[in-house]
Amino acid sequence: MSSWRSLVLRLGEKCPEYDEITEHKDQIETCLGVVCSELSESGDEILSFLLQCAEGLPHKAPLYGTLVGLINLEDEDFARKALDGIHGSLQDALHDGNCNRIRVLMRFLTTLMCSKVLQPTSLIVLFETLISSAATTVDEEKGNPCWQSCADFYIISVLSCLPWGGAELFEQVPAEIDRVMVGIQAYMSIRKHVSDAGYSVFNYIDGRTQEDDEKDFLEDLWGRIQDLSNKDWKLDSVPRPHLSFEDQLGAGKSYDLGLVNCPELPDPPIDSSLIACGKQKHEADLKYPLRIRRLQIFPASKTGDLQPIDRFIMEEYLLDVLLFLNGCRKECASSMVGLPVPFRYEYLMAETIFSQILLLPNPPFKPVYYTLVIMDLCKALPGAFPAVVASAVRSLFNKISDLDMECRNRLVLWFSHHLSNFQFIWPWEEWSHVLDLPKWAPQRVFVQEVLEREVRLSYWDRIKQSIESAPALEELLPPKGTPNFIYSGEDGDQTERDLSSELSRMVKERTMSQEMLKWVEEQVIPAQGLDVTLRVVAQTLLNIGSKSFTHLITVLERFGQIFSRLCSDDDKQIMLINEVSSFWKNNAQMTAICIDRMMGYRIVSNVAIIRWVFSEVNVDQFHISDRPWEILRNSISKTFNRIADLKKEISSLKKGVESAAKAASKAVNELEDFKSKLTLTLVNGEPVLDENPLKMKRMNLNIERTKAAEISTRESLESKEVLVGQAITELQELLLLLFKSFARVLAERIKETDGLLSFLGERAEMAVDQEDVFTMELNADDEQQEKSHPNGEKPKNGYNLGEREQWCLSTLGYVKAITRQYASEIWPLVEKLDADVLTEDVHPLFRDAVYSGLCRPIAS
Repeated sequence: MSSWRSLVLRLGEKCPEYDEITEHKDQIETCLGVVCSELSESGDEILSFLLQCAEGLPHKAPLYGTLVGLINLEDEDFARKALDGIHGSLQDALHDGNCNRIRVLMRFLTTLMCSKVLQPTSLIVLFETLISSAATTVDEEKGNPCWQSCADFYIISVLSCLPWGGAELFEQVPAEIDRVMVGIQAYMSIRKHVSDAGYSVFNYIDGRTQEDDEKDFLEDLWGRIQDLSNKDWKLDSVPRPHLSFEDQLGAGKSYDLGLVNCPELPDPPIDSSLIACGKQKHEADLKYPLRIRRLQIFPASKTGDLQPIDRFIMEEYLLDVLLFLNGCRKECASSMVGLPVPFRYEYLMAETIFSQILLLPNPPFKPVYYTLVIMDLCKALPGAFPAVVASAVRSLFNKISDLDMECRNRLVLWFSHHLSNFQFIWPWEEWSHVLDLPKWAPQRVFVQEVLEREVRLSYWDRIKQSIESAPALEELLPPKGTPNFIYSGEDGDQTERDLSSELSRMVKERTMSQEMLKWVEEQVIPAQGLDVTLRVVAQTLLNIGSKSFTHLITVLERFGQIFSRLCSDDDKQIMLINEVSSFWKNNAQMTAICIDRMMGYRIVSNVAIIRWVFSEVNVDQFHISDRPWEILRNSISKTFNRIADLKKEISSLKKGVESAAKAASKAVNELEDFKSKLTLTLVNGEPVLDENPLKMKRMNLNIERTKAAEISTRESLESKEVLVGQAITELQELLLLLFKSFARVLAERIKETDGLLSFLGERAEMAVDQEDVFTMELNADDEQQEKSHPNGEKPKNGYNLGEREQWCLSTLGYVKAITRQYASEIWPLVEKLDADVLTEDVHPLFRDAVYSGLCRPIAS
């Protein structure tokens, strides 16, 4: 990397490139000197790289804005080209709905205004364009209120610029910025409050959500900006390097930004029903999502004496670093540790990262990314951050009863993975009281699931050793994971053992699967019946494949035909899944893997898996184990992923069709062009075309080949489109079956709770006092913590919620989570769902869970 590249990239960092210079002014001067010396030869390259840095490292936008302002004094064309490039990028981002790029580019433009590169009036025009579009969108007569998410995002984009340039705007164009603030206030008065309870991380026991008594994100941000305005825009969390060069920058030339146009939004639905509006609102929410939903898992005292706006700015810094440095986890952790603020922010950093891990409906990145970032932060701040993470875990553990079911599962997966990176060390004695709780208590289930996941990441004896400080917790460890082969001993039917031995012999002798199938169909089934035959075949082949994952795959590939012939319908496939569950009853991971692989090889169907999950034996485990839910999630996910893969293939084939059509057209045009250039010659006194037979033949063959390729690609595209249509229909039928199954099992059990609705209200009295939650925070000296029992009673009194009530709450939580995860697939069939499942006689709690997952108004 050349010298100027290193200096531009590392601007604002304590690094060797700047000889440990830390002052922003000195770094900018050093960088400016090198960059200016290269402008004549590499001006375009420098401009492109600097704009990339400003977009990819937005937490350093003020530094890059100041650098551009100083370069503007040396080369006016450089700054003009920069603005032209930003204008084009911003217009493209608006058209594409690229929220992150819009926000970052607007922030950079604000810093360029501070550096006298951009006219303040141009920035005001940009703000007013977005505000006008937002106001029109939420106008019921002129716009489409279903797309309020887009309108809110435009206002958030404007407001989020003000901490970086509000002081300069109020100093230079006070009347214009006042007009902007009035416009925002007018928008706030006509928009609807957003209450997205379906995306709330916490579902409180009395039916509240975290947002019920709070402002939504935009209302909260507007309040913070007003507070900042009242304090004359004074804040410490945004660096202002341009002030060190104020006299120099004032001599530079400022430029106007070209006008930008907001894209036209879809027309309001012709059918103004709540369902039609809900579909559009869902589409808008997906395109313009919120970046963060605050968890607030720590007390206010932990975040220090920050101004209200400081929290927002810190969240912007942290989220930007997580977003733009997601491919470089060590760079990410280093940047998060070295943000340009004068106060400590470990608790705020942990809270922001956990808000992303638990963000609903989906986190921006895979959970493993956040695990690695937290691990690197713990190594970068060994004296502070591990204790903060531990404190966050304790806080969430205390609130586990109120945590969304999807978030509970994510927390289990993250925490077990996190511990695996730190030798599985955790003060388990703090949680040993869960053994005094009933088996369905959420805290006990959480500990049980964490230990089970740890065993998957290590081995049973290692995890047993890790809980030596609380040996009683061994009770919650899963079984040792050995297969349950029913023909290994002397018990059981001798005939079945003999048949199993014979089948094993045939496998060892590498008998062809066709011969084995013939033996099964002609000798075993007539004599023993299908049930016995299936049990013998399944147990024997699973035992042969139990040595490793590779052995299992080999067995399914070699003998899948036998399974398929024996299990020709859903009922027989359910019998096979029962045998798999019985064989691997001591190993939840292998049960899930085996069933998933069988579905992949089309040995069992997704319908059979769902029917099996909702069988009585599994339904009884819904509130005490993740085992059935893991298998259900895998089944739905595999069906969904198949559709996604087909759509990718279709997209690729469409490009292939276009390419093949162009190639065929080009071949025809080349032939026509060749013919048009043929000349006449006299042969025996007669004029004839002077053709080149070989070239003509070659060109005709090329036309035939390209047309054949085009036809073949079109046929492939048509077949894939048929397949994706079938897969979508299959998924919709699967989802309908799933909701019917949920409705059936819930109807049976909710009646047995003897007034669950009134009980839910009473349960609010058992909520843990927030003061008690935070007494468990681990300090830097690793002091022993007092045990906290948020179930409302001491451990000896147990968990106050009955098993049936807990089963209902857990199952309803999974209904909501699954609905939310597949909302895009459910909305197109919501009318059928209403007609077939959400009928008048369905229980209100079930309907509310589905509606909440869809973010659909309950009143509809």
